[in-house]
Amino acid sequence: MPTISISCDNEFQVVEPQINAEGTHVYPFDPFFPIDVRFFTLGGRSSVRMNRHHYFELCFVSSGRTVVQIQDRVFPVRKGDLVVIGSNLYHNRIDPPNSESRLTVLFFEPELICATEGTGEEMEYLMPFLAQKSDFPHVIPACTSLATEVDSLIHRIHTELPATTVRARLTVKTYLKMILALLANHYAAYLGTREDLNRKRADLERLRPLFDYVEKHYDSPIQVGDAARLCAMSNSHFMYFFKRTTGQSFLSYVNHFRIAKAQVLLTSTDKPLASITQEVAFCNQSYFGMVFRKLVGVTPLTYRRRLGKGTEIGHMPSLSSSQIAIKPPSTA
Repeated sequence: MPTISISCDNEFQVVEPQINAEGTHVYPFDPFFPIDVRFFTLGGRSSVRMNRHHYFELCFVSSGRTVVQIQDRVFPVRKGDLVVIGSNLYHNRIDPPNSESRLTVLFFEPELICATEGTGEEMEYLMPFLAQKSDFPHVIPACTSLATEVDSLIHRIHTELPATTVRARLTVKTYLKMILALLANHYAAYLGTREDLNRKRADLERLRPLFDYVEKHYDSPIQVGDAARLCAMSNSHFMYFFKRTTGQSFLSYVNHFRIAKAQVLLTSTDKPLASITQEVAFCNQSYFGMVFRKLVGVTPLTYRRRLGKGTEIGHMPSLSSSQIAIKPPSTA
């Protein structure tokens, strides 16, 4: 295959504005042919928030190393590793400080292969993504030939995109099915059942009233009791249910959301820190600074100096509350 010059985009700048209030990443696919290949760089200063998506994702680490969190599990990944991420699993990637990694990422909607409600043989292609159990080994290490083989097929798909002809679309689907067949064979012993999949979807639906509420009220205190009532649960069951479903505690979810909102305000406005603290509903500036540093790795003022107006991130469009992944506190 001929060598092709590939430009990489910063994952934070591309993905972060596409995350909505539920913490769902909405990728702008071509609706008639929903598949894409992107090449990303990750830097230690800004990482995409925990998010989930309805499409499926394969991520090959082309260089460097990073850490992938999927639900409440953490996976160190290095050059040559392949990460397999199914639908509706909260996840993100974080580079170690002072390092950079490069990723080759394949996104595709399952409908490209078959309807997710289908029961035919083609459904088996999708099971490594649809039926991932809690102990699913998401990382295929570089020491296997499978990771490299899949990466090669992803690059072949990339050379055919955008697939504007019938022949190009047929070629892309063929390469994709080759990838899926390899994964189905590799993961045969690890897959859950259709019942596992249906339960996971039902759990997320139970949280939808809370997602809608936080989108409108993230700038005010939200008690655990308020959240539990919205989901028709007791406080203790809600806390357990929320962690099991999203991979984060309720407090962590809200804090990540509010800090992400603050990052946008710091880089796109000149508002003073005290004003931003109040706008994202932290009780005081000291606590806001402590949480910000814990989640972002630097203080709010350092973050503004590095990435404020005049930098690339400073030119990102401001996010509305409907674009920002929610995150709610116990008494925040």
